[in-house]
Amino acid sequence: MAVLFRVRYSDTDQMGTYSSARVLEWFEHGRTEFLREKNLPYALIESRGVFCPVIEAHVCYRGRARYDDLLRMNVSAALCGKARVRFDVTIVHDQTGEPVADGYTIHAFVNSAGKPIRPPNWFTEAFSRGANNTQ
Repeated sequence: MAVLFRVRYSDTDQMGTYSSARVLEWFEHGRTEFLREKNLPYALIESRGVFCPVIEAHVCYRGRARYDDLLRMNVSAALCGKARVRFDVTIVHDQTGEPVADGYTIHAFVNSAGKPIRPPNWFTEAFSRGANNTQ
């Protein structure tokens, strides 16, 4: 799944490129849209007592992106292990394909008390719909 977005002025630093911390915010935006496309918006997931905290994150910084650059973020995801989901993200300049950053986040499934749980059937069924959900 692809998400187009522009680098905001608040995303940049004194060196004229995106701030390294912003990439994880961009990843969050990508996985939010990925889940929304699967009819699994976070609000619905959490209303059913399921939470997905980040337990691991990895980012490789590949190139620069400046204010107002149009970027394309490609997001894929797969269930991994008994109670985890991994989102892989690649961010490139939309027009040139020049790389900006890539990486992944891994999320656990937990209940409202923070105890690990298996992904509910309604999640795995909705998650498995469509072609762009596996590695």
